[in-house]
Order: sequence, then structure tokens, then C-alpha cells
Amino acid sequence: MAAFIAKQMVGNQLSAVKGAVGGDGGDDGDDKEKAEEEERERLEAIREAEERRKEKHRKMEEEREKMRQDIRDKYNIKKKEEIVEAMPQEEPNPLMRKKKTPEELAAEAEQEELDDFTTKLKKRLSDAFKNCPLRNLF
Repeated sequence: MAAFIAKQMVGNQLSAVKGAVGGDGGDDGDDKEKAEEEERERLEAIREAEERRKEKHRKMEEEREKMRQDIRDKYNIKKKEEIVEAMPQEEPNPLMRKKKTPEELAAEAEQEELDDFTTKLKKRLSDAFKNCPLRNLF
């Protein structure tokens, strides 16, 4: 047992030294090309497997929907349609609100200025009207 472990440790080190000292220069280019080709093949295989999986699940869902529809037809059950508007909506999270664009901010600021101007004007007119001697005529 100890001999086996010693051989494994020394053998691995010798293999590494052999590759570094006496390696051919041409093999490195072939190894890279071979590795790239294997990687492409592996990625292609993964993509194909994913497509097969998606197709399988799509078919299973179609079969399930057909079975559901058969049950609905048999028992005269109407298909439930999702009614999003009927459910009360929760208060929106203030951290997740939509950010205003600079144009919206500018329009909002302009509207506030107009509101301030009209309230000040209304106040001045009402004050002027209160002090007007012709006020009793109206």
C-alpha cells in the first residue's frame, strides 16, 4: 500500500517534469485547437440538450392543458380568467417608484410656480377688493 502511494506521488511529478523538459513545440498549438474544438462541441451539446428539454416541457404543458380542457368540458366548468383589476393593489413601495425624468421635474416645478403665482394674485385681488369703496355695489 505504501509503495502504491509513493509510486503515485513520484509518477505524477515525473510526468510533469517530462512534459516541461522534452515537450514538442507543435503539440501545444494542436492541443489548443483540440481544446477549443472540444469546448465548442460541449457548448453545442449543452445548447441542444436545453432545446430538447424546453420542447419536452412545452409538449407536456400542452398535454396538461388539453386534459384540463377535457375536464372543464365534461363538467361544464368555465375557465377561470385572471382578473388583475378586481384585487386591491397594495400601497406601492416608495423605494421602488418610477423615477421622474428631468422634463417631468421641470414641468412639475413650473406648475408649482404657476400655482404660487395664482394664489398670490388671488390673495392680492381679494385684499384690494376688500379695501375698494365700490365693494358694496356688488
